Amino acid sequence: MKKLLAACLAVMTLMMGTNALAAEKSTLIDIKERGTLRVGLSTFVPWAMRDKQGELVGFEVDVARRLAKDAGLKVEFIPTAWDGIIPALLAGKFDVIIGGLSITPQRNMSVLFTSPYAHSGVQLAANKEKSADKLAIADYNKRSVTLSVRRGAFTVETAKKYFPKAKLRQFDDDAQAFQEVLNGNAHAVLASSPKPEQMAIQYNEKLFIPLTDRLSRGSEAFAIRHGEFDLLNFFNNWILLRTEDGWLKERHDYWFTTLDWQNQISEGQ
Repeated sequence: MKKLLAACLAVMTLMMGTNALAAEKSTLIDIKERGTLRVGLSTFVPWAMRDKQGELVGFEVDVARRLAKDAGLKVEFIPTAWDGIIPALLAGKFDVIIGGLSITPQRNMSVLFTSPYAHSGVQLAANKEKSADKLAIADYNKRSVTLSVRRGAFTVETAKKYFPKAKLRQFDDDAQAFQEVLNGNAHAVLASSPKPEQMAIQYNEKLFIPLTDRLSRGSEAFAIRHGEFDLLNFFNNWILLRTEDGWLKERHDYWFTTLDWQNQISEGQ
C-alpha cells in the first residue's frame, strides 16, 4: 500500500511539473503579445553602425528590420558591448542576438544558435607594388615576405597556420596593420572580412585581393537562450525563406562588397 501511494504521489508531482512548464509562457508568445522584437547587437562596420543622423544602419539592422516586418512586429535595438552581449541575452535584456556572432562550440555551451544566415572569414589584402606577382598562398609563405595583423586577433593564428615562414608584424588595431601595407612596409595584411575587400576598394591604387578564396570561413547565426525551440523554429524558417529568395545575399553583397553606403556613415566609424 505504501509503495502504491508513493507511486501515485510521484505521478502527481510529475504531472504538476509538466502542467507548470506548459503554463509557462514561451518567448515567442511573449514577443507576439508585446508586438516588439528586442534585438541585441554591437556596433561595428558594416554589421551595425550609426549614420550621420545617429540612426543605426548596416547589414544586421536590415536583417532585424526585415525579420520584424515579415512577422508584423516592431523592432527595438539594444546596443550592447561585445564582451557582455551573451550575458545580457541570458539575463533577458533582449530576445535575440543579431550581431555578427559566429558559431563556436564554446559559445554554443551558453546559447542556442540558429542556422547560419551569413558567412565571413579571414582574407588577405596585398600591396600592389610589392606583391603584384604573388597570387597564391605559397607565394606569401616565404621568409622574404612580411605580413601585418592585429595583435590578439584570430587572424594571428590564421597567419601562423598558412604562412609559418613569413615575418609577422603585430599591431594594436586593424588601422595600423593596414597602414603598414599601404606604406609599403609589409607585403600584405590579414583581417576579418569585409575589411580587406573594402580597403581594396577604397585604396584600389595601392591594394588588391590576391586570393580567390578566404583563408577561413565563419558562420554567423542568431543566438537565443537554450530551450527556446519554438523561437528557433521561427527564426530558422525565416532564414530559409530569405536565403531562397536571395534577399539575404542581396543585402550582404550591398554592405560587404560595395562602399555605396559609405557617405551615410558618420566619421570615425
